[in-house]
Amino acid sequence: MNDRILVVDDEAGSREGLRRLLEAWGYEAETAGSGEEALDRIEDGRATAVITDLVMPGLSGLDLIRRLKADYPLPIIVLSGQGTIEQAVEAIKLGANDFLEKPVEPAKLKILLEKMDGARELLAENRRLRAELREKGSFGPLRGISEKMKQVFRQIEQVAPSTLSVLVTGESGTGKELVAQTLHELSPRRRNEFVALNCAAIPATLLESEIFGHERGAFTGALQRKIGCFEMANLGTLFLDEIAEMDENLQAKLLRVLQSKHFRRVGGTEVVESDVRVIAATNREPKKAIEEGRLREDLYYRLNVFAIELPPLRDRPEDIPLLARHFAEQAAVHGGAPIPPFDQSAMDAMMMHSWPGNVRELKNAIERATLLSGGSAIMPEHLPPEVAMAGLEQRTIAAAQPRANGNGNGAVDEQAIRVSIGSTIQDAEEGLIRSTLAHTGGNKTRAAKILGISVKTMHNKIKKYGL
Repeated sequence: MNDRILVVDDEAGSREGLRRLLEAWGYEAETAGSGEEALDRIEDGRATAVITDLVMPGLSGLDLIRRLKADYPLPIIVLSGQGTIEQAVEAIKLGANDFLEKPVEPAKLKILLEKMDGARELLAENRRLRAELREKGSFGPLRGISEKMKQVFRQIEQVAPSTLSVLVTGESGTGKELVAQTLHELSPRRRNEFVALNCAAIPATLLESEIFGHERGAFTGALQRKIGCFEMANLGTLFLDEIAEMDENLQAKLLRVLQSKHFRRVGGTEVVESDVRVIAATNREPKKAIEEGRLREDLYYRLNVFAIELPPLRDRPEDIPLLARHFAEQAAVHGGAPIPPFDQSAMDAMMMHSWPGNVRELKNAIERATLLSGGSAIMPEHLPPEVAMAGLEQRTIAAAQPRANGNGNGAVDEQAIRVSIGSTIQDAEEGLIRSTLAHTGGNKTRAAKILGISVKTMHNKIKKYGL
């Protein structure tokens, strides 16, 4: 092997024991008794990876990681003895690849070392993705130029190479599964299975079998052995969506498996070992779900080692044009049609809509609009009615506001449109179109331009209201 590993620990017995173990496995190894000494040794450029203790006099493990990541982007494994789990998580956030608790279990250390080649590949991949993010606002399958999404991208990049459990929170449709897929693709486990399971979509009586599998004859209808998600995801990633919808008793079993790394299939006696990274998600506020008895507090803290919160689309409207064009391109390519441009009035309507269904709702709306536009520009009428009406409603309200007539006496402009309380959107729309046509002397093309709609839409509205 060409790997040369630097072991950093202020305890002579610990570092020498690790050095002998590494050399027995075929690695080259050297040691440093402090963070300062480690930096001196790394400057010679021979070390390809670092194993460091967290709690050391002088330059601490966390300080060493900060210095290494700034100048020497090497894979790092952290050893946490006196340090707390919070410090280990902080080390991951700073750039460490993973951590082990002292005393070190050789089998676990060997697995992490075997993944170091993958970690180096990931470093190059992350650099490529960061460049792509700067240029296009994309990070794997995720899209966004808003600061809130850039923060999500940074969190994914920090935690992806580790084995930490991750809890992804956010409203339905924000892209929680895409985050889980990205975490998997940027992890050393990416060559193994990514298995996704929606806990809310499967009856409680069948969910345990889906997760852990069952033996033949375990229950009525169990005609043969079934392999569950934990076995399918061995050495890979298991994504448990809507974890708060899982039965409390099954949550307790899941917690035990996460702690012990083994389980039994339903109706079985054989103990099955499984090395799985679990990523969980919920559209509920976790603390509230705990108070309501939907989520076990101990399971929450086991899963919430690292948390990623996805913002709703309404809180990042600057991402709407980027997402809309991306979805239009996807829909056009899948349908074998030209990629349609967006009329400004359609884009304005999308920017004014609140998107309660978040990115999923936007994707569905764009797929529909791309189909209806037939390759021509996407107009408001191609969008779902509630989206198109958001733009019209905003223009109607703006037009209905009393305006000063400009003579300085505060009098109301007689040309302003007034909408009575209790009027419907259709009433307001009819009044707006009628007044605009009167203003243009019946010129439909000019009226359509003022209202920001197509001439075809204007003709349809005139016919609808009998104007």
